[in-house]
Amino acid sequence: MKGWLVEEFGGPEVMQWADMPDPEPGPDEVVVDVHASGVNFAETRMRAGTYSGLQRPFVLGLEGAGVVSAIGENVDSCAVGDKVFFRGRGSHATKCLIKAYHAFPLPDGWSFEQGAAAGVGWLTAWHALHIVGEAQPGQTVLIEAVASSVGSAALQIAKAKGCWVVGTASQDAKLAKASEYGADAVINYKTENVRERVMELTEGQGLDIGCMTIGEETASDLIESMAYEGRVVMYGSTGGRMVTFSLNIGERNLQLLSMSIDSSARYVPETIPSFRNEALAKFGDGTFKPIIDTVLPISKVERAHEMIGERHHFGKIILVPDN
Repeated sequence: MKGWLVEEFGGPEVMQWADMPDPEPGPDEVVVDVHASGVNFAETRMRAGTYSGLQRPFVLGLEGAGVVSAIGENVDSCAVGDKVFFRGRGSHATKCLIKAYHAFPLPDGWSFEQGAAAGVGWLTAWHALHIVGEAQPGQTVLIEAVASSVGSAALQIAKAKGCWVVGTASQDAKLAKASEYGADAVINYKTENVRERVMELTEGQGLDIGCMTIGEETASDLIESMAYEGRVVMYGSTGGRMVTFSLNIGERNLQLLSMSIDSSARYVPETIPSFRNEALAKFGDGTFKPIIDTVLPISKVERAHEMIGERHHFGKIILVPDN
């Protein structure tokens, strides 16, 4: 097999399209022949060496879609020849070894590119809103970075749950697209006062749920925008990791709920089954739709990383095999 290998941390030039042994599945594992792979902000941090707990060398990529080519012992959720989308490290390659519970059937009518846009963003957003945030009909929800793969998924999940949703972004073009995809209101956090706009939009009540993914740059405004008994679900730090807040959050009975699906004890027993049982049905009937911004040949991975840094895309950047 071949894959985009990182042996030393650095800029895009450190990525190498390298030969390596084909993976062999162990118990509860499957091998997927990759037909499309999604690109995430986290991979740019992994390549640069600013992602914690990473051992070199490693193959880039966190999600993809393709055809199951081998299965290990105890696997009964899929079979050789099945078309799947998945979450798993090492997806920027011709083959990827993953846990069987991370392989989901590719919905009828979906392309591999659509499948590759569903693994990371949708599972993260589902865990944030369905499991941690416990979103309910009629609640008000703010989604930071609504144009990201997680944000655009969270928008659809919140709307399907009957929530009123405001999305934030740093560019008006992204906000216009968020409105097209169902956002009830949008705020440019670079040019508008988020707290003032939230209070205006909610008639002074504030927000029930705030999805925090930017971090330091916007954290204070988001926390100050929350209603009494509100819940802030924190899952990112693209705008800085050192967040401070006043303990007056206790007076308002706010909950600050940090999360990582990689280490959550609830992820495998709760998130995976509920995603499989509930979200997949909504993918099938068209309620949920992965959003793709750009499809590039896998040889253009450097350009994909440049696009992540430029931050003009809405939804997912996808890599596919070169013709």
